Amino acid sequence: MANRLIGRLPKVGIRPVIDGRERGVRESLEVQTMNMAKAAARLIEENLRFPGGEEVECVISDTTIGGVAEAAMCADQFEREGVGVSLTVTPCWCYGTEVMDSNPLIPKAVWGFNGTERPGAVYLAAALAGYTQKGLPAFGIYGRDVQDAGDESIPEDVQEKILRFVKAALAAAQMKGKSYLSLGYTSMGIAGSMVNPDFFQDYLGMRTEFVDMTEVKRRIDEEIYDKEEYEKALKWTRENCLEGEDRNALENQSDRARKDWEWEIVVKMTLIFRDLMIGNPKLKEAGFGEEALGRNAIAGGFQGQRQWTDYYPNGDFSEVFLNTSFDWNGIREAFVFATENDSLNAVPMLFGHLLTNTAQIFSDVRTYWSPEAVKRVTEKELTGIAKDGIIHLINSGATTLDATGQQLDADGNSVMKPYWDVNEEDVKRCLENTRFCPGNKGYFRGGGYSSQFKTAGQMPVTMSRINLVKGQGPVMQIAEGYTADIEDAVHQVLDNRTDPTWPTTWFVPRLTGKGAFKDVYSVMANWGANHGAISYGHIGADLITLASILRIPVCMHNVDEDKIFRPSAWNAFGEDKEGSDYRACQNFGPLYK
Repeated sequence: MANRLIGRLPKVGIRPVIDGRERGVRESLEVQTMNMAKAAARLIEENLRFPGGEEVECVISDTTIGGVAEAAMCADQFEREGVGVSLTVTPCWCYGTEVMDSNPLIPKAVWGFNGTERPGAVYLAAALAGYTQKGLPAFGIYGRDVQDAGDESIPEDVQEKILRFVKAALAAAQMKGKSYLSLGYTSMGIAGSMVNPDFFQDYLGMRTEFVDMTEVKRRIDEEIYDKEEYEKALKWTRENCLEGEDRNALENQSDRARKDWEWEIVVKMTLIFRDLMIGNPKLKEAGFGEEALGRNAIAGGFQGQRQWTDYYPNGDFSEVFLNTSFDWNGIREAFVFATENDSLNAVPMLFGHLLTNTAQIFSDVRTYWSPEAVKRVTEKELTGIAKDGIIHLINSGATTLDATGQQLDADGNSVMKPYWDVNEEDVKRCLENTRFCPGNKGYFRGGGYSSQFKTAGQMPVTMSRINLVKGQGPVMQIAEGYTADIEDAVHQVLDNRTDPTWPTTWFVPRLTGKGAFKDVYSVMANWGANHGAISYGHIGADLITLASILRIPVCMHNVDEDKIFRPSAWNAFGEDKEGSDYRACQNFGPLYK
């Protein structure tokens, strides 16, 4: 469990603010205020981890903060200790803007204790007004029920807001200063793979690194990879990755020698993609010091089609195992790596990974199947959660193997786990239920291997997407729902109408009966692009909070309104939550611009 990227992991700074009047007032509040900070730190540290498995660390101000001088001392302490998230706590009145956190680049929240003895809520309101007036949006946390002054517990509604804020804020902080690696550029005219450096810089605080695909060919030809690891990886692949049916016409099928060569190439591509992202000290030992450094990429994508895939094996195998929680080196944190270099799908994949610590699914949002259409072509009816229709999520083999649904919880239910909970039996089932089929030569003239499986089980998932709108900027779409494990007889008929050598996830969004979620068809019809990022769990509320931190408005979602948590400044832009979100994001502008 080690951070594989350059730069320390962000810490959470806890700021206990206090009434600065001495000779009785401040002294009577010191213990209670500091204990409130300690309670918040315990809550965070006991419940949150980073995707690499590291524990989240909280830093509490050395002193309570009663005025400007102590606020400055705290800011200096937090800068020295690498704090990337700010949570202010208080049970009492404090001096509003004098004790506030004024760093514009650090996401911030204020928890004002709901008690009658001291006006923590009064300070909360005054502080939030100050933050809003100064253009520093902050989240307000206020418990629904009054607590007694000596009550050091954190109510459930306050816990939920603290954890939602911190989780989203840490995601934003982890992206800052990292890179998106664009291997190649635009794939087949896909807008999302027209990688926009300004978006990454202004909204995410990330740099964009562009590397031509000829660099991959150079590293293959000049053997710039760890040869020892390559032999290990190739042996593991031959023993564990089952080759599937070749559905190409006989005259188009490659011979065994060519297929074996393609296996060798796709394994080398996987090593090279990873090394380009995060570097590899083994390359320096081999005399390739520059190549050993990598690009400090927290996410990336491979153009592939068509300039690469018309000539060389496709990137499907490499994308599968980068996005999966294991490979030949064992169980480890999944990478975030987009097919067709769709950077606008890589970004919500990254959001999902940072919020859940799990591997992410990349899919085409391919087809809406109505119950009537299914009945017509299969003579069978959809049942269960699929009864109102299903959306076929399928892509050319680049979906994480975690999406097989073969990772199981203690009760035998299909789940997708943080890598530290994945066990060897999970790995074995994922591999046994996947075939790697020779690529469709119509699509992939250079060959390669596409993964093939059907997602098993009914799992809660959230599909999301970022789209860029000229004149508006980025917008986010969110659809919570479930994977549907439809019967094999139905699946086979529907799957054979596309490309059955690719992996399938049947998706059923949760409907609200109105707007884009009036029915399953409407979700498909309103989706803004050809791809979607699918994350395990219902994380729509977390995504909304993260989007507000980054000033990205949400144009479509099915999250319950009472779960929406945005900075208090959003309340000043109207009662309509969607409209106020757009106006607030436009008013405050990108976080890093």
